[in-house]
Amino acid sequence: MSLLDPVYRLFESWIDPFKPRQDYEPPNRLLAYVWYYVGQAKWAFAAMLLYGFLNAVIEASLFTFVGKTVDILAAAETSGLKAQGWSGLAQNHGWQLLVMLGVVAVGRGIVIAYGALIEEQVIVPGFFTMMRWQSHKHVIAQSLGFFQNDLSGRIAQKVFQGGQATGDMMIALLQIIWFIAVYAATTLTLLSSLDIRLGGVVVLWIIAFVVIARKYVPLIRHHGKLTAEAGSLLTGRMVDGYSNIMTVKLHGASSSEEHFIREAMVGQYEALKKFTRALSGVRISLSSVSGLMIAMIGWLSIDLWLAGEISTGSVAFALALTLRLNLLLGRLMGNLNGFFRSAGTAQNTMELVAQPLGLLDAPDARPLEYSEGHIEVRNLKFHYGKGSGVIDRLSLDIRPGEKIGLVGPSGAGKSTLVNLLLRFHDLEGGCILFDGQDIAKVTQDSLRSRFSLVQQETALFHRSVRENIGYGKPDASEAEIEAAAKKAHAHDFIEGLVDGKGRTGYDARVGERGVKLSGGQRQRIAIARVFLRDAPVLILDEATSQLDSEVEAAIQENLFALMEGKTVIAIAHRLSTIAAMDRLVILDKGAIVETGSHGELLKLDGLYAALWKRQSGGFIADRI
Repeated sequence: MSLLDPVYRLFESWIDPFKPRQDYEPPNRLLAYVWYYVGQAKWAFAAMLLYGFLNAVIEASLFTFVGKTVDILAAAETSGLKAQGWSGLAQNHGWQLLVMLGVVAVGRGIVIAYGALIEEQVIVPGFFTMMRWQSHKHVIAQSLGFFQNDLSGRIAQKVFQGGQATGDMMIALLQIIWFIAVYAATTLTLLSSLDIRLGGVVVLWIIAFVVIARKYVPLIRHHGKLTAEAGSLLTGRMVDGYSNIMTVKLHGASSSEEHFIREAMVGQYEALKKFTRALSGVRISLSSVSGLMIAMIGWLSIDLWLAGEISTGSVAFALALTLRLNLLLGRLMGNLNGFFRSAGTAQNTMELVAQPLGLLDAPDARPLEYSEGHIEVRNLKFHYGKGSGVIDRLSLDIRPGEKIGLVGPSGAGKSTLVNLLLRFHDLEGGCILFDGQDIAKVTQDSLRSRFSLVQQETALFHRSVRENIGYGKPDASEAEIEAAAKKAHAHDFIEGLVDGKGRTGYDARVGERGVKLSGGQRQRIAIARVFLRDAPVLILDEATSQLDSEVEAAIQENLFALMEGKTVIAIAHRLSTIAAMDRLVILDKGAIVETGSHGELLKLDGLYAALWKRQSGGFIADRI
């Protein structure tokens, strides 16, 4: 344990990055967006502002000390004090030397340590994490459509980079830009105290700097934003390709994928060139002006010394202070590069993160009160905002405990209807009632907690098998998880799993989206999750399509048991898997065209009968 650990902990406790808020949606204007987060840590940034001021004053004082030291030594040599050594210097200039020693050896170290603690123990871990967490909290609450319309890698990058970009921007503003502004003002004051003409040159220098900044800063900010956008697009495309690498290699599409990435990289390259041109322009302009100003101050200082108006130490002080100002102004423009790059990134992130939630609970929403699982769809209308073409005036009554099979050609509206039942989208007309309650007026989480869903495209996390099965019931015991896996006929293959780091069985990681498992294994883990969740309404969307016939038959034995006493909605293109449902609802072009049992629909000789004739296979035994 370090002796400094208590100090570190003290500063690290300034910001609680996970402190809950009522609302996580930030404003969508840059200054308001930045203040939304910075205002939550205003005392930390005020402390950084103080650090910038103290550091600038001490930096300027060092050059004053250089001038005074030269004058003291020159006077000592002239007056004969040099022969007396340190005792002579201490007797005549002791207090001045002691103050300078204290500032340089102690004061400067304390100020720098203070600044390091504020930046490294408060801002970087606390503020960066706070902003990332709150951005994530808002983004994860977005509607399903929000994520379907963007690249997941691009969203993740923006959520992560937003905290660092905003933090870096504030650090640059308060610790560097503010420091240089204070230093420039101090330099102006000190040189003016020597001679007003020296101060006049500094004023001209600052005016020239402001003119240059006014010309280039808007360009830097604009191109910084475009560069950040181009960079996030490139990252999103790369992540998209990497996460689908099997498909890329399977189709021999490396060259087309390379072109896809190259196109984004060329866009980022062109944006970066324009950005760096603006940076080069400002550096060239500033260096030309600074060189002229340094020469003017040097000539004027020597002229004043020749006239006997200032001492040799004052010349040394003026030149040292001026050279330091030149370095700092150059550093300022370099930091403006980082500042506006960060500002561009923050603005780019803001445009994604600050989007209003697309799907909100009603202001007076209450938790769903479950009684029996009765679902009523009344005059449903939904077209994904296009006006027509998906579902129009659809009505359906699903009685408690009823097993419904949804059948229809691709694009008929089956999956859309399921998504609307789960309220992944707001309706464009009509209503859906769950046990008599309008689902638009209950909380989303309480509604969805009453459903279990198994899809054809299995959703697994790159986490352990145990975490994937227990995802719908985080407090499940080991025994409950294993029992669910056995019901899904997954326990045996899980026992034999070993991942790349030697973790076995239920501790083994399954890879991104479960890529280390076969399609059937992924499906069985997803079904085990449903067994464990045991929600009263079960939705099966091609739930056993990835399984071979033997395993499917075995799992269906347990699915029938799981269906007992539940309301069930099943979608299947393999009609033999749902033929024994209580009722089949046939959809076509967003409307119900037929309804009835398997036998009734075959006698009707309509769309269902036509679909059945195209397929082979028999009935499922009547177990429901």
